[in-house]
Amino acid sequence: MKACDPGLQGPLKDVRVVDLSRLVAGNMLSLFLADFGADVIKVERPGKGDDLRHWREGGQPVYWKVYGRNKRSLELDIKSEQGLAQLKKLIRTSQVLIENFVPGGLEKMGLAPEVLHALNPALVIARVSGWGQTGPYSGKPGFGTLVEAMSGYAYLNGFPDKPPALPPLAMADMIAGIYGAAGVLTALRSAERTGAGQVVDLSLFEPIFSLISSEAAKFQATGTPTLRSGNQSAHTAPRNVYVCRDGKHIAMSGSMQSMAMRIFDTIGRPELKTDPRFENNDARVQNKDLLDGIIQDFVAQRGQEENLALFEQAGVTAGPVYSVADLIGHPYVTGREAIVELADADMGSVPMHNIIPRLSSSPGGFRRPAPALGEHTADILAELERVALN
Repeated sequence: MKACDPGLQGPLKDVRVVDLSRLVAGNMLSLFLADFGADVIKVERPGKGDDLRHWREGGQPVYWKVYGRNKRSLELDIKSEQGLAQLKKLIRTSQVLIENFVPGGLEKMGLAPEVLHALNPALVIARVSGWGQTGPYSGKPGFGTLVEAMSGYAYLNGFPDKPPALPPLAMADMIAGIYGAAGVLTALRSAERTGAGQVVDLSLFEPIFSLISSEAAKFQATGTPTLRSGNQSAHTAPRNVYVCRDGKHIAMSGSMQSMAMRIFDTIGRPELKTDPRFENNDARVQNKDLLDGIIQDFVAQRGQEENLALFEQAGVTAGPVYSVADLIGHPYVTGREAIVELADADMGSVPMHNIIPRLSSSPGGFRRPAPALGEHTADILAELERVALN
C-alpha cells in the first residue's frame, strides 16, 4: 500500500490550477497536472461539491477517490459577491483555470477571458464543453453520451446484428481530459516564452472523433461508411475474440503478414498460406468470417491456458480476455505496479491506476488522497490573505 507524501515535488510544482469543472473531463485534465506536482484547487459548491462525489459504488464515492487524488478542495460560493472576490484573488495567484460551463457561463459570471487576463495576463484558461466555444452547437449542453453517439464512434462499435453500442465508460470525457492536459502544457510553455496566456478551447466531440478520423478519408475513397464488425477489424484479419474449451476467451491479432502466416503454422494449417482466400491481408479481410471459423475450431479444442501457452511458444500475438478481478494481483500488474493501493481514511485503501506516463528523472507521485469536501478551505483562504498582505 502506498502512503501519500505531501512533501513530494513534481515537475509542475510551481503551477497552481483553479479547477471550476465538474464530473469527468475537467477532473481527468486536472488529475494529470496534479499527479505531476501542480497545486490543483477544486473550487466546489458549498454542501454539494463536485458531482463526481455522488457517483457511488458499494456506498463509496469510488470515482472521486480515484480522480480526486492529489488535489485540494476549496468550498466557495462563487455566485456570491464575497465568493467571487475570493475566486478573483485565487486567479491572480494561479497559472491555469479550468471550467466546463456551457459556453458563455464564464461571461455571465463577469469572468470573460479578457477580464481574467486583465487580472492575470499569463493565465491559461481551459474551457471544456461538449461542442466547443464556436460553431452552431456551441450553446448546446453536451454530455459524453451525446458526443459518443454523434461522433461516429457508437455507429462503429458493436456487432452487425445489434444496435450501435455506446462505450461502458466515460470515454469521450476521458480522452478530452488527456488532450486537454496536453493543450494546457503547450499553452504554459507559450506563456513562459511570451508572458501571455490564452484560451484552450476543448470540445468533447473532437478528441473522440480524432480516434476514428481516418474513417472520413476512407469514406471519401470508397463512398461507404465502415459497418459494425463486432470484435473483427475492417482493416486486418484475423483479429477477433475466440472461445476456449473452458468457456474463457482469448484475443488474437494477425495484423502483419508474417504474423498471419505464423498463426496458420501454429494451428496446423500451413496450406492456408498459399490459399488465394487467405494469402494476403486484402483476401483475408474479404474472407474473415471463414477464417475466424477455422481459428475458432482450433481454439475450442483447448482451455485458455493451453491455448495461450501454445501461441506464446510460437510467438503468436494472442492474449487472455480479463476482467478487473483477473487483473488484481496479476504478475504483470504487480510487477509493473500498474495498479497501486493508495491509503485512504474512509476505505482503508483504494486501488487505482499508477501515475501515467513514467518519467525517469522527474516523475509524478502521490501527495494526498482525494480530499473531503472543503477540506482545505481554511488553508487556501489563509494563503490568499498572506499574499494580499505582502
